Amino acid sequence: MTSDIRVAVVGCGYWGKNLVRNFAELGALEALVDAHQPSVEALIAKHGGRALTFEQALADPKVNGVAIAAPAALHYTLAKQALEAGKHVFVEKPLALEVSQAKELCALAERLDRRLMVGHLLQYHPIFLELKKLVREGKLGRLQYVYSNRLNLGKIRREEDILWSFAPHDLSMILSLIGSEPEKVEAVGGYYLHDAIADVTTTHLAFPGGERAHVFVSWLHPFKEQKLVVVGSDAMAVFDDGEAWDRKLLLYPHKVEWKDNMPVPVKADAIPVVVPQDEPLKQECLHFIDCIRTGATPRTDGREGLRVLSVLARAADSLLQARLPQPAAVPEVTKPRVAKTYPGVTIHESAYVDAGVEIGEGSKIWHFSHVLGNVSLGKNVNIGQNVVIGPKVTVGNNVKIQNNVSVYEGVTLEDGVFCGPSCVFTNVNNPRSEIARKSEYRPTLVKRGASIGANATIVCGHTLGEYSFIAAGAVVAKDVPAFALMAGVPAKRIGWMSHAGAKLGADLVCPETGRRYREAGPNKLEEIA
Repeated sequence: MTSDIRVAVVGCGYWGKNLVRNFAELGALEALVDAHQPSVEALIAKHGGRALTFEQALADPKVNGVAIAAPAALHYTLAKQALEAGKHVFVEKPLALEVSQAKELCALAERLDRRLMVGHLLQYHPIFLELKKLVREGKLGRLQYVYSNRLNLGKIRREEDILWSFAPHDLSMILSLIGSEPEKVEAVGGYYLHDAIADVTTTHLAFPGGERAHVFVSWLHPFKEQKLVVVGSDAMAVFDDGEAWDRKLLLYPHKVEWKDNMPVPVKADAIPVVVPQDEPLKQECLHFIDCIRTGATPRTDGREGLRVLSVLARAADSLLQARLPQPAAVPEVTKPRVAKTYPGVTIHESAYVDAGVEIGEGSKIWHFSHVLGNVSLGKNVNIGQNVVIGPKVTVGNNVKIQNNVSVYEGVTLEDGVFCGPSCVFTNVNNPRSEIARKSEYRPTLVKRGASIGANATIVCGHTLGEYSFIAAGAVVAKDVPAFALMAGVPAKRIGWMSHAGAKLGADLVCPETGRRYREAGPNKLEEIA
């Protein structure tokens, strides 16, 4: 096989020799660059190519692309020089050791219209590509949890710790499967062979959609394990790279059924997923050649490498923070109850308002109430005693929330809503103290002008229509039409209410304002213009 694209491999040692072999087999090997001449000569004798210095390779017009397999500390410098010389660049992970350097390389490649590709090998593994297809087609249901183990005894490094050496491949796969970047990254590590180089780390990731993941890596493990487990709501899948090819990808159609309000696992036999066999590195090298030839964006381009690097950097910072001496706790009496001042807003001295809260002018928050982070309160909102709001709740203008009410995450109150004393909002359908269900929160929308009576319960996942009226003690378990008067357990419509909150008679005329209405359907009322 002969290729019109010619590649110089920079670094021909432990991993670079594999790049030399594959580019040679694809007919694209032009040159080998390495300071250890005996290694270069042996590889040339076996695979062909020419021995060049790095400067000679960059100056050679025959060389279209440069594949860098040098130590990680040199990736940024070598990649930058190659891009500036007009070469397309393949660089083994990580793209760089600093996020700022990776951003610079991405911008440089885009400005010069050069392909910049990062060697996240497993994204070219036929097994992972099939696993990703299963996830995208919904064969596992809603993605819930992903965990990865990359464990072995060695190869121990001194220029980088285990996090930077082993974890990039797993992070690349996890980000690709979930399709977003984590909003929270935490890492813990163990330091056994060197005070400053972690030998074992576990990184925990939390994503905006509720997905969770963890990556466990170690080079102090009694046996080799490279396993990725993906848990969905309908099935689970395991990519075990240590198994024979026909057992590398197993689908487990396990389910969890609810019996007597208890979760009961229903196990199923593993189903091997048949995937045509091919060498991942060969596919990765071929992809680089094709991207140079066609101008296509690599699957693992510089931006993808930057995303992985950003997560690595956050995990490394978490490791560092865990090792630093922690400041003494601030005595409770010195903690501010109100995170910032709000002009034109009344906040009782016993109330708490966390950071990240927005409050409109004219609003009032009374005794012993607590507004959590990421809450937005409109203008002229009146919050009674012992009320909890948030986190992540939006409350419109002119809303009144009376005593002993909790407005949980997932609830939105539009303008003019009234919440009577001790009314209840839920945010999951089947709460259990011992089972976390934050990923199952269901939204509740209370539309403009609606009123909720004392001790009423609003079951999550429903919408209360404009100017609807929920009687005291009612339990709402379905959507409520606009202007509906709801009462009972479960609540049923027993009449209609006007904008002014007056019950409408058979003539559908508001006794207080004279506004006229008509029924436009069995459960639809509209005002007559």
